[in-house]
Amino acid sequence: MTTTTGDRVVETTFGPVRGVDDGRVSSWKGVRYAAPPVGALRFRAPQPPERWTEVADASRYGPACPQPVFPNMPLDLGAPQGEDCLRLNIWASSGTQPGDRKPVMVWLHGGAYVLGSGSQVFYDGRRLVAGGDVIVVTLNYRLGALGFLDLSLLDTGRRRFDSNVGLHDVLAALRWVRDNIAAFGGDPGRVTIFGESAGAGLVTTLLAIPAAAGLFCAAIAQSSPATSVYDRKRARRVAASLLDKLGIAESEAQRLAEVPDAAILSASQQVFDEVPVRHPGTLAFVPIVDGELLHDYPVKVAQDGRSHPVPLIIGTNKHEAALFRLMRSRLMPITPHAITSVFSQIAAEQPDLQLPTPEEIGSAYSHSRLRRRALSMSIATDVGFRMPSVWLAEGHSAVAPVYLYRFDYATPLLKLLLLGAAHATELPYVWGNLGAPKDPTLKLGGSKTAKAVSKRMRTRWTNFAAWSTPAGPAGEPDWRPYRQNDRACLLINATDTVAQDVDGKIRAAWGSQMVGFR
Repeated sequence: MTTTTGDRVVETTFGPVRGVDDGRVSSWKGVRYAAPPVGALRFRAPQPPERWTEVADASRYGPACPQPVFPNMPLDLGAPQGEDCLRLNIWASSGTQPGDRKPVMVWLHGGAYVLGSGSQVFYDGRRLVAGGDVIVVTLNYRLGALGFLDLSLLDTGRRRFDSNVGLHDVLAALRWVRDNIAAFGGDPGRVTIFGESAGAGLVTTLLAIPAAAGLFCAAIAQSSPATSVYDRKRARRVAASLLDKLGIAESEAQRLAEVPDAAILSASQQVFDEVPVRHPGTLAFVPIVDGELLHDYPVKVAQDGRSHPVPLIIGTNKHEAALFRLMRSRLMPITPHAITSVFSQIAAEQPDLQLPTPEEIGSAYSHSRLRRRALSMSIATDVGFRMPSVWLAEGHSAVAPVYLYRFDYATPLLKLLLLGAAHATELPYVWGNLGAPKDPTLKLGGSKTAKAVSKRMRTRWTNFAAWSTPAGPAGEPDWRPYRQNDRACLLINATDTVAQDVDGKIRAAWGSQMVGFR
């Protein structure tokens, strides 16, 4: 690593990159980890980039993956959009040197597998690395149809398609980290992957992918939709629907390589909107069990004791579904009718699956004294996020330490809006970016308490990354691991507590048979 005033030049396996240093933090942005996935590489697994010899500018974010615009989900991506999006960003404290071998945290952003980027304002890594304890990496992966449309069954002699290309992107980025992060002061043997929502879904899926072995030694999954992984039958229906909207016959699928990305985005947005209406509780674009990269459903892999034996922090927010109600989003079945439809479809598709009876569900929530609509919100939270996380924790705890949490804290504004600890509200606490320009949650006060909650979360997350090694955790977070005898769970609030079996009643109602919920 060469340092000049304000510059940090690092030699990577593909060529040198120049970042910037402001006296506290060094950063390298928009670093290419794969070739542009365009033309013949569209809908294909990522390929290594061509090597460069001139020093590449790494002072600005690279393009975000093209994505639809949802008026009820506005996002500042922090960068223009473009298909040449397979880039990553690195943060380290100033003065970090190659021999330091600091633990590395690799972030996978959320966004229902169709939205987001590693350059969003919440994911600025300055606060996480300011203490000098970790290196932080954020990355872009292909989204929506570009990343999770399965066309592999439509291979022709003229065109080949790969499945799960978005997952392949993440694996390529992790291989880049393995091969290059030491030059930035990181330890390739101490890599923790962490993510939220769809990003957490990628984390829990990677735990089940054989090709991911050795690429990370610990994982953190925040609000993972761990059961939103489907089979090829569903994926085929989505592909057929998108091709139909583009006016392309399946026998002519090779034409997709030349279709403008604007047309693909328009068609994929229609499909994305239609799928949860026709099949409540499901998403259009998700990882699939393709038998090649992913051999089985992640929760089933965990419950069979076959997940990668790495320490895991996993948890959810107390009021996940409240965000989807606020956005009037159909991504979650938050009405009584939608929830009834979910169960009807599961029963029709999987007649051997033992579903809880209405009486069992009613008993599980009788203690909460909720009105019918609020009850539906709680059920949606549990079916969509909480129970999949608990199921995965139960299985994974047999092969590695698991630390379960629930984020309960809400600022006065979020309480007033009836959001509470809604989906994604923990993000500024993990990243230490409370009060950032895009974060209005402190408008009605609560700053002192919120910042104390954030400091505790950042400390726990970074300590976990520092403690974890390929041989297991060298230390232990400050709450007990999840075990069958007490099922410890950290409740994160103004004052944190560790409770036993907080999910007992809902776990008893849902059981473990519902791992088939998809």
